[in-house]
Amino acid sequence: MSEAEDFVKVAHAAREAAAALAPLPRAPKDAALYAVADALVARAKEIVEANALDIEAARQGGTAEAMIDRLRLDERRVEAIAAAVREVADLPDPVGEVVRGSTLPNGLELRQVRVPLGVVGIIYEGRPNVTVDAAALCLKSGNAVLLRGSSSAYRSNSVLVTVMQEALAGTEVPADAVQLVPGTTRESVKHLMRARGLVDVLIPRGGASLINTVVEESTVPVIETGVGNCHVYVDADADLGLAMEILVNAKTQRPSVCNAAETVLVHADVADAFVPAALARLAAEGVTVHGDERVASYGASSGIDVRPATDEDFQKEYLSLDIAAAVVDSLEGAVAHIRRYGSAHTDAIVTRSQRAARRFVARVDSAAVAVNASTRFTDGGEFGFGAEIGISTQKLHARGPMGLPELTSTKWVYTGEGHLRTSAGTVIAVERGE
Repeated sequence: MSEAEDFVKVAHAAREAAAALAPLPRAPKDAALYAVADALVARAKEIVEANALDIEAARQGGTAEAMIDRLRLDERRVEAIAAAVREVADLPDPVGEVVRGSTLPNGLELRQVRVPLGVVGIIYEGRPNVTVDAAALCLKSGNAVLLRGSSSAYRSNSVLVTVMQEALAGTEVPADAVQLVPGTTRESVKHLMRARGLVDVLIPRGGASLINTVVEESTVPVIETGVGNCHVYVDADADLGLAMEILVNAKTQRPSVCNAAETVLVHADVADAFVPAALARLAAEGVTVHGDERVASYGASSGIDVRPATDEDFQKEYLSLDIAAAVVDSLEGAVAHIRRYGSAHTDAIVTRSQRAARRFVARVDSAAVAVNASTRFTDGGEFGFGAEIGISTQKLHARGPMGLPELTSTKWVYTGEGHLRTSAGTVIAVERGE
């Protein structure tokens, strides 16, 4: 059987599973998720062993350490993944929620109700935890999921999916509701992108190249997630000690993820006090600064190396211990910089001025805007959603961290008593009592 035939078989099985899963109430879905979480912990050693083979192959292939960190699983991370699955199980079930409703003047009772999307395809790079996070969120929201991770994590993802399927086999949720797309070639990705009619929605998670390819070539509707070129803006009215701690946390707490800060902007009024200290602190943390001319001049006078920043540097999602830096003359200058170079993911302002905070929040058109807080909080778990399917930077249907409600659509349900629409208006076919 060819790879294309294998995919069609898997996709049809997913559609059957989605149809069986959609009407299930909350209890059996939660029970299935708890079974998955328990199985992950019980088989952590097997998962870590498969992951070690992926890491070894990645190192031999010259993969950067930042990417290897995203790929790595150990028992602690597996336990954290299982804990996230349990958190999803504990969340309210969005399916069946009445978004809005009313009784129309003609007596029809009208409701807009949340329903599953159906079959969700996920294309993602590196991080094998996405395999479980995506599956858990899709199952809880009544969707079947087709997972296409990167070839670098194929062993890890294969074991994770096997563990989940075997756990589901003992529950009311069909095991085929979670499946790995067959194959590791680019053709297998194309099969998923061209599966209109079999797959209801496609969500890419990864770098700009992957996302752009999926958006441009897919015939399946796409929910676009974006790269994270996140900014920290230190305002003229900032508490500089607080700004320093927020900047260092946003950049260094976990630099290989999309909500890490990639650019710091400093108001000119506080640059003399803040920039030299920030350069020293970042250097101590092992961070390489790519600065504009004004930042570079502070580096030269302080004896700290600052690499000249180009437009490409300001546009870049480093995912490493690198950061771009610039001095701006005003809050409006910071906003203009963010609009020019940012990715509409997460941008932060540090300020004691409520007026400045309000202006920044109103003018920065990003999926998340932080005031006096690290960019690292833009995350489904931190927002209380449990795991997340991705962080959407588009403006249709879902924006920001995508939790359970974002994995549903709606349908309209209206109930009458024999209501008929005629040219004269609404009539009741059989009046009560007749």
